[in-house]
Amino acid sequence: MTQRVPDPTTPPAPLPAVNDPLTAPSLKRRMACWLYEGMLLFGVVFIAGYLFSSLSQTRHALDNRPGLQAFLFLILGIYFTWFWHRGQTLAMKTWHIRAVSATGQPLSQRRALLRYVLSWFWFLPPLLLTLPFGLSPATVGWLTVGWVMVWALLSRFHPQKQFWHDAWAGTRLVSHR
Repeated sequence: MTQRVPDPTTPPAPLPAVNDPLTAPSLKRRMACWLYEGMLLFGVVFIAGYLFSSLSQTRHALDNRPGLQAFLFLILGIYFTWFWHRGQTLAMKTWHIRAVSATGQPLSQRRALLRYVLSWFWFLPPLLLTLPFGLSPATVGWLTVGWVMVWALLSRFHPQKQFWHDAWAGTRLVSHR
C-alpha cells in the first residue's frame, strides 16, 4: 500500500465555516418566540390589570381606561427592560435567542428601554390608523395581523436579517445555546 503525498501546488481544502455568534436566528424561530412571548404576557397583563383595578377601585373594565393603558405600558416596559438587560425573556430562553447590542455586548438598561419603545412599531401603525377612521375591532385586528406580517418580512431587507426596530435601537437578536 502506498501513501499519497499531497501535491504542493493544490490549495488546501477550505476549513468548515464557523458560525458567527452575531447571526440572527431564523425568522420562523423569532416569530415562534414572539408568539410564545404573547402567551406569557397574557399572564403578566392579567395580574397587572387585576392589581390596577384593585388599587384604583375600578369596578368596570371601561372605567379609567387611559390609566390602565398607561399602567400596562409601564409594567410591560419594566418587564422587557429588566429581562433584556439580563439577556433574554423566558420565551427567548426557550427558543435560544438572546438580545445583545449591535456589537454583541449585553444590553444596558437604557438601550433595553430604547428597544422597548421602538418595539411598539409592531403595533403602533395600525393602532394610529384607527383613530381618524373609527374602524371596527375586527378591522383593527386584521390590520394589526397584516402589519405584523409586513414588519416581520421587512427584516429580510436588513443586511443582518434583524428587525428594523433592533437596528434603530442598536440591538440585535442572536442565537444562543
